Amino acid sequence: MDGRNNTNVSHFILTGLTDSEEIQLVLFVLFLLIYLTSVLGNAGMILIIRLDLQLHTPMYFFLSHLSFLDLIYSNVVTPKTLENLLTSTKYISYLSCFAQMFFFIFLGTTECFLLSSMAYDRYVAICNPLQYPVLMSKGLCYSLISGCYLKGFLDSTINVLCMSRLHFCDSNVIHHFFCDTSPILALSCTNTQHIEIMIFIFAGSTLMVSVITICVSYLSILSTVLKITSTSGKQKAFSTCSSHLLGVTIFYGTMIFTYLKPRKSYSLGKDQVASIFYTIVIPMLNPLIYSLRNKEVKNALIRVLQKTSGLQAIKVTVLLNC
Repeated sequence: MDGRNNTNVSHFILTGLTDSEEIQLVLFVLFLLIYLTSVLGNAGMILIIRLDLQLHTPMYFFLSHLSFLDLIYSNVVTPKTLENLLTSTKYISYLSCFAQMFFFIFLGTTECFLLSSMAYDRYVAICNPLQYPVLMSKGLCYSLISGCYLKGFLDSTINVLCMSRLHFCDSNVIHHFFCDTSPILALSCTNTQHIEIMIFIFAGSTLMVSVITICVSYLSILSTVLKITSTSGKQKAFSTCSSHLLGVTIFYGTMIFTYLKPRKSYSLGKDQVASIFYTIVIPMLNPLIYSLRNKEVKNALIRVLQKTSGLQAIKVTVLLNC
């Protein structure tokens, strides 16, 4: 690793979370359970929303894409982390490392704007309920989703292109459990100030635009709800937003803590805990938040199960008659 050209780096070594084999085994079992729950939960949400016609609304259209993002998100970092917890050699190739970083930034940025789109949807539903079907048309929903994915793609492409210009001449050991921007910047032996400023601007603008959109939407919602005279009406309005607010708080809280700060304040222990939360835990929490706190999803699950059992009963009857 003495060369000055970053193309000489064929692979990196991920130090992981701990050197203790006992703790690694415990973490493997824990992360595997979380991973399986995340995959089943998000895939289940997508399936329920697709199968139940009553959930074919803008709100659940956005929620299905959130589940899709979390489903892919959980497969970007967790499988490699599980593999490294069981092996002594924690290698990741140069291309695989930057591919992991690309999809991590792409999905994270897309989810930021998707959450702000969901906040706008709740604003229209509560503040302009009579015009909701017109304002939240299929065309607008598809435009918002396309914009979210496009912004995520542009941000991740620019970030990875900037990071690919780094030189690694002293060490190829990444002090993290996945290829994140901060530990790779810390690993570089070249001046990273301009790249850090570029990344900070893109990450900061993404967070600021999405957070401002969410705050403005919910301030308008709060103003409208306070004007409702009936207590049941207020509770119904708040109940449609509570799941989204909880998901937003968890997601943005960990993202802001980790990324909106200079590299010098990077702390391996604290940042790894935050990273575990938003890369492994949050993809599992979202389907739980939006299903356990949502009567419509519960009722839809019951209808889908009843429909499935009814179809199976019909098949059995036909087979018996034959």
